[in-house]
Amino acid sequence: MEKKYIISIDMGGTKILAGLINSEEGIIARVKNPTIAGGSQKEYIISLVKIINSLIKEAGIKSKNIKAVCLGIPGSLNPYSGVVGLAPNLGLKKFHVSEKLQEKIPFPVLIENDVNMGALGLKKFGIAKKAKNMLAVFIGTGIGGAIILDGKIYRGTSYAAGEIGHMIINREGPICGCGKKGCFEAVASRASIVRDILEDIKSNKKSIIKKLSFPNKPVKSRILSQAVKANDKLTIKHISKACEVIGQVLANVANLMNFDTIVLGGGLIEALDKFMLPIIKKSFNENVLKDIAKHVEIVSNDLGDDAALYGGIALAEEFLSIKV
Repeated sequence: MEKKYIISIDMGGTKILAGLINSEEGIIARVKNPTIAGGSQKEYIISLVKIINSLIKEAGIKSKNIKAVCLGIPGSLNPYSGVVGLAPNLGLKKFHVSEKLQEKIPFPVLIENDVNMGALGLKKFGIAKKAKNMLAVFIGTGIGGAIILDGKIYRGTSYAAGEIGHMIINREGPICGCGKKGCFEAVASRASIVRDILEDIKSNKKSIIKKLSFPNKPVKSRILSQAVKANDKLTIKHISKACEVIGQVLANVANLMNFDTIVLGGGLIEALDKFMLPIIKKSFNENVLKDIAKHVEIVSNDLGDDAALYGGIALAEEFLSIKV
């Protein structure tokens, strides 16, 4: 019997992760590249085509065995029309990505919000298999959310449900990538934590971050993790502050939606979950209604970076009735 695969591509704020995958064998080939900073739409398409060709070559399979290409994109989009409305952390607006990519490759192209894809992966293959009503929150360059109700992804009226990162936390807060002030992700994402640490360092506050990081290079989650392990007080202060905010926001959303499961993922959580989760849970429990707290479990993403890649399998099944 002919083996079937899909190609899943997670277009993150700092990296593009792609995998050739099916349910039986898992990921049989993968590619990881830095995200094109401020790239044009044409450059993104060229990059995606290169990644797809590279995966096929690495896996040594025939093109006919690939049944779909599924893109996880951080932003608002329409999975039915294949158009990205706004992906602020990629600098993309009104991007007809499915149509443009389809012109270059022979496979059906599907798109979904990256956190929705991650949530689908966690529901089908990961820690949330038994979840009925679930919130997934991925914390990295930005903060994205996804909602599963009665076992199915909830996209909302204009397919933008789950944009938890753009809840306004502080109207006088920093400007977010979306252009508004004080969004959740402008206050508690990795990028915002790093911003606050670097501002304090400029004000002559001491931190090991200066030694661990390279000039003109982004401070990534791995460096923050190293700083926490070194008991760097400045790093611990800003991450702890972000965790308190995360706990408050999760409590507010849980009070509204009464989820049974909240899964936290993204690069920051994956690097620092043992440090961050106890603080987040403490803040959550201080702010959530007691009857809600009794029935919700807060857990870490057990699929790591691969959650969205596995989510592509569920997406292909939903939109193309293809099981791989």
